[in-house]
Amino acid sequence: MNNIFYDSINLLFTLDSYLLEVIGLSLYISLSALIISILISLPIASILSIKNFTGKSFITIIFNSLMSLPPVAVGVILYILISYNGPLGHLELLYTPSAMIFAQTILVIPIIISLSKDSMDSCLNYYRDYFLSINANFISIMKTILWEVRYKLLINILAGLGRALSEVGAIIIVGGNIDHLTRVMTTSIVLETSRGNLTKALGLGISLILIALLINIILSLIKNKELEGNSEY
Repeated sequence: MNNIFYDSINLLFTLDSYLLEVIGLSLYISLSALIISILISLPIASILSIKNFTGKSFITIIFNSLMSLPPVAVGVILYILISYNGPLGHLELLYTPSAMIFAQTILVIPIIISLSKDSMDSCLNYYRDYFLSINANFISIMKTILWEVRYKLLINILAGLGRALSEVGAIIIVGGNIDHLTRVMTTSIVLETSRGNLTKALGLGISLILIALLINIILSLIKNKELEGNSEY
């Protein structure tokens, strides 16, 4: 066991090409999904927080429920859609990084929307009278709120990144875990463990833990920064 741990650490320090390729692809897919999710989620969260319209509560409940969406269910549904006989089969997305990005985006969007809406609601309640007094429009309110809750939004976004990086169920279904093409950290850990190659599996596991630790350090710094700002809402 000690040899396995030592060898896995050695793989990291020697910058093993296999590990670097897998880690690099993992970060590319997860960060791509995160960026797309941010561009979609923040406008939706702003509308749900600021605007009043019929069905708002129901839509909010739906997004809150989707936070616990089973990844394998997303993978199966997406597989049916993009398989060669599916309605989106002509796009040839199955077993590609694009399909994995698509799957992770679907899983991350509800998290960012729900958490961001809660953060924005608190800020909106605090500044509501001010916005009414100056007759602020939607764009002005959205810009102000997004700036005021920027630290909270960063925390929400990093939570989404953590979900994306740790995902395995959906991406292994639509990505296929193909070597040099769609093999990421989580799917590779599953594969190498089943093969009995515990050295690579543990090396990738340690890498994933280190990335998670880095995310938590950043979260802690952001929270401290937020406390220094003496937020009152």
